[in-house]
Amino acid sequence: MLAGAVAVGAGQLVAGLISPGASPVVAVGQLQIDFTPPALKNFAIRAFGSHDKQVLVGGILVVLALFAACLGVLALRRLAYGLAGLGVFAAIGVTAAATRSAATPAGVLPALAAAAAAAVALPTLIRAAARPGTAQYQASPAGHPPPPGSAAPAGPPPGRRRFLIVSGAAAGAAAAGVLAGRALAGRFSVAGAQAALRLPAPAVPVPALPAGADLRIAGLSPFLTSNAAFYRVDTAIVLPQVAPDSWMLRVHGLVRREITISFGQLIRRPLIEDYITICCVSNPVGGPYIGNALWLGASLASLLRQAGIRAGADQLLCTSADGFTSGVPVQAVLDGRDALLAVAMNRAALPVAHGFPVRMVVPGLYGYVSACKWITDIEVTTYATSTAYWAQRGWDAQAPIKTESRIDLPADGSTVPSGRTTAAGVAWAQHKGIDAVQVRVDRGLWQPATLAAVPGIDTWRQWAWPWQATPGPHLIEARATDATGYTQTPAQVPPEPNGATGYPAVTVTVR
Repeated sequence: MLAGAVAVGAGQLVAGLISPGASPVVAVGQLQIDFTPPALKNFAIRAFGSHDKQVLVGGILVVLALFAACLGVLALRRLAYGLAGLGVFAAIGVTAAATRSAATPAGVLPALAAAAAAAVALPTLIRAAARPGTAQYQASPAGHPPPPGSAAPAGPPPGRRRFLIVSGAAAGAAAAGVLAGRALAGRFSVAGAQAALRLPAPAVPVPALPAGADLRIAGLSPFLTSNAAFYRVDTAIVLPQVAPDSWMLRVHGLVRREITISFGQLIRRPLIEDYITICCVSNPVGGPYIGNALWLGASLASLLRQAGIRAGADQLLCTSADGFTSGVPVQAVLDGRDALLAVAMNRAALPVAHGFPVRMVVPGLYGYVSACKWITDIEVTTYATSTAYWAQRGWDAQAPIKTESRIDLPADGSTVPSGRTTAAGVAWAQHKGIDAVQVRVDRGLWQPATLAAVPGIDTWRQWAWPWQATPGPHLIEARATDATGYTQTPAQVPPEPNGATGYPAVTVTVR
């Protein structure tokens, strides 16, 4: 286990010199995410929420510690067994680093450094743990009391003392490697650039929100989701650190002229400001992975028309700085909706966790196809020839958002006083718009809810319904109808492969 800790420290140290994402633990975690089945992905998101990646890394470290302990036992019997096990770990780490879509030759160095450090540490620790062949040590082995009547040794026996010194040095080296690696990784942080960035005003400021857009009911999701509260679901264990002055976007493929644009050139284009709700396909019925923000960005459609899309192209294969890909329908970008290369969120530069310096936002499509963070490349192509990351894993390729609703209050499992109370929540049908929300109690008649005003069809809509609560347990359900006349289905369908369906429901007790 100490040798394994030394390996982790060495790998972290070298990763701090090269790239934080090159850490062997991170590389193995990213490989595991790549091969995670959709059902297991949804379980992790449901069970651990935004902490899913920390749980994954913690699990990898626990497994590493257990295997290291087993290898240590084998190595005490025969060193070659332990070294062979280290070879297996090295092969896994190198494979994980080398097979990433954004892999570089230098990316395998942390895994190699980790294996080399462990290969030195393991035999050194074994030699330190070997029992000296002295008569005194044989009569009083480490960890056992001396025979009755004999003098107790002063301090630990020589063998144990030597092992404590060597193992302490190994633990110190491991800790120093981890801390130094983290300190070095700070050189790559773009937090300072993000905080200092000043963006131009939009070419046409967004109109003021209509009166009544936010019902301001305690416990109801506000119309605008703050940057801090906005959900995060992505595949990045370590957030990509992309500086604005080095960011470039390449538009190529089935175009008449290839375009490469810098961040400075992007923000000099006319910027559009719009309220847009985005939603993760992994959101369960009534779930939290949805949010509404005021986005600022350049028109993606304008950039594509400048490049000139060739006949037959139907997909934009968008690539993130960390190699993640998403596939956006060309038609959805060119049909007049505000498809943006966003640079700001709620009138502040994008948070790093939400795609700084540039991300895509396309209303009406689930985030895994429409909201590529840290975007650096757009290939104009076809669905027949190119398959994006999650589509390769069984999710639908185009993923239009389904008409859904959520009950925010009363909270599920809560107790409320009898008498007049309020049920409230949000409903969404991006790029269609919500026309009605209905509520029912204990599967009785559907009752119309009051709708908040909205600035357009690309945001969620708050709703509220006055309820005369009577004592006892109750089931409250809701359903939404969009502007096309479609009413939310009661059929309970899981998120994979194209979004969950069903009525949101809460159970409450009235006293």
